[in-house]
Amino acid sequence: MFAVLKTGGKQYKVQSGDILRVEKLAAAAGEKVQFNEILMVGDTIGTPTVEGAGVQAEVIEQIKGPKLIHYVKRRRKHSSQRRKGHRQQLTLLRVTDILENGADKSGVKAAIGAASAPAAAAPAAKKAAPKKAAAAPAGADDLKKLSGVGPALEKKLLEAGITSFAQIAAWTEADIAEFDEKLSFKGRIEREGWVEQAKELAQ
Repeated sequence: MFAVLKTGGKQYKVQSGDILRVEKLAAAAGEKVQFNEILMVGDTIGTPTVEGAGVQAEVIEQIKGPKLIHYVKRRRKHSSQRRKGHRQQLTLLRVTDILENGADKSGVKAAIGAASAPAAAAPAAKKAAPKKAAAAPAGADDLKKLSGVGPALEKKLLEAGITSFAQIAAWTEADIAEFDEKLSFKGRIEREGWVEQAKELAQ
């Protein structure tokens, strides 16, 4: 008996024991997966899928497809050309069972195509949370008034304990050299004239 399943935007005609390569699935080698989006089982055609049908498979390994070369060259544009390679991430599977009905809707590992997408998106959601900027202590001056100082540089200064214009106004040449090296300002302190500006702002 054969079945036609859909995964990764492609359709595959499979029988029990078949080895196939599909778009990468979130499953490790040795794990069992189940496909619930079955378009056809034997003589039964789905509308659009066959209710209760499923294809179970075992993950053999995660592999890469052959290297594909993408080359772009625009005519009459001598400097406009690009060449890059790409190898598609794939999953190698062995089909273990074809179920005409009674397939578990939740799947053995996951209902591929339905449950794997949110699972793959979960780590991205964790990364999406932005880091909060260091809050300026109470009574601190607004160091962004100095020329060339934005939120990033202000954060560096606050972390180094610099919270007021008076502190910057009191810097000696040795202090300037120390902070320039310590905070990687690359000569910005003298170039922007922070000490002179701080003296005026401190008044």
